[in-house]
Amino acid sequence: MVLLFQVAIPLVLLAWLWLRPARSLVGLVGQVAGTGAFLFALSLVAQWALPVWWLPRVYGGIWLAAVGVALGVRPGLRGLPRWPLRGRAWSEAAVSALLLGLGVWFGTQALMGRMVPEVGVVDIATPFGAGHVLVASGGAHPLINAHMRTLDDSVERYRPWRGQSYAIDFLGIGPWGLRAQGWRPVDPAAYAIFGTPLVAPCAGIVVSAETDMPDFDIPQQDTVNRLGNHVILRCGEADIVLAHMRQASVLVQRGDRVEAGDPLGQVGNSGASTEPHLHIHAQRPAVAGAPPLSGDPLGLRIDGRFLVRGDRLRSLAG
Repeated sequence: MVLLFQVAIPLVLLAWLWLRPARSLVGLVGQVAGTGAFLFALSLVAQWALPVWWLPRVYGGIWLAAVGVALGVRPGLRGLPRWPLRGRAWSEAAVSALLLGLGVWFGTQALMGRMVPEVGVVDIATPFGAGHVLVASGGAHPLINAHMRTLDDSVERYRPWRGQSYAIDFLGIGPWGLRAQGWRPVDPAAYAIFGTPLVAPCAGIVVSAETDMPDFDIPQQDTVNRLGNHVILRCGEADIVLAHMRQASVLVQRGDRVEAGDPLGQVGNSGASTEPHLHIHAQRPAVAGAPPLSGDPLGLRIDGRFLVRGDRLRSLAG
């Protein structure tokens, strides 16, 4: 699916625009707008950890060049017929209209997800002591943040995890923008974020900490102990949850008081983790006796930014 939607389809659309520009004014405008809108929406919706985060920018540059070529090979827009003249040209116009509709719809939904949700929002500092990271899942729309499905109270199995609804998942960015050494290596150490140091993003009290759970080879995971090794900080009236940490790396214990910037541990691949990443979210403390992640979800701003899928964060120390 990644190769189809993030490589094959964009290249086909760009080749179509470059090599077969429409032969009518309406067709050309539709072709330019449709391919542009679709590629823009794809850049917002898809997870660009695979193959690399900067690939949408390359597509955008090629699209601009293709538009220039499409216009440059014409004797002038005034010389084009207004409407398509053949059945095939009408078919191409229909494809352009479909692309435009899909692009506008999905692009609008993704842009709506960039708005800060109408819930309480917690401001914290970066949780990374070093490194360059990419938001794989984050924002205020399910299209760009899969965690939001736990907002659905009608699904009973989501209720114990409702607090994670506005969570952010971070992947690492290594050389050339790659997240790992290979397409999907089995060894978690092959991923750029594995072992990245984590620090307290706020001053508070440690209300939960775990460090003894194993780091799994990909794609194995623990669907029972879903947080894996983790730290939960009570910062004021909010709990900040950092999950999927590295085995034996957690440096704090329940009851410890920490200041912002104090070392907490490292990113790992424990718990219900499809590959090494940091899961972080904010929530109201759960009521006594309830599952620890069942509190009301809160939004997060990190270093003043409401981060969404595709955003990048670089620690000053990294």
